Amino acid sequence: MERLDRFDIRILDALQKDGRMSNQELAEQIGLSPSPCSRRVRQLEDHGYIRRHVALLEPKKLGLTLTAYVLIGMDRHTPERFANFQGHITQWDEVQECSLITGMDADYQLKVVVPDMDHYQRFLLEKLTRIEGVTSVRSSFVLNQVLLSTALPLGHLQS
Repeated sequence: MERLDRFDIRILDALQKDGRMSNQELAEQIGLSPSPCSRRVRQLEDHGYIRRHVALLEPKKLGLTLTAYVLIGMDRHTPERFANFQGHITQWDEVQECSLITGMDADYQLKVVVPDMDHYQRFLLEKLTRIEGVTSVRSSFVLNQVLLSTALPLGHLQS
């Protein structure tokens, strides 16, 4: 796919809002017949515009009441040190996001979701601080989530 047209953008926008809608519903919403709509969705998936389809769960209903943003400082900035850190982090379900960042006197920012402070302390002491090369850990805890969106902005794609 060289360029997204208005139907592709409408498909992406609609599926970000409701990934469970049927192909029939999607086709009606964007103004195509079902067969071309299905073909376009498949092309968007094949070309990597749609990574995967997921269900968004409610953390509090599952007893996950504590969210922390954690800044991590590393002792050395080498590919081996970063690969080792990333290898550990990607294995832990508590870590929802991990980004290599600039500024803020940190190398990584994590989003960690756990049931409570006791679980966070265990995660911190038994996992995070045991990774070779971690020199600093600074945690901030979410008091109130004002906005949570998984939808990417698509307005810049309009011609």
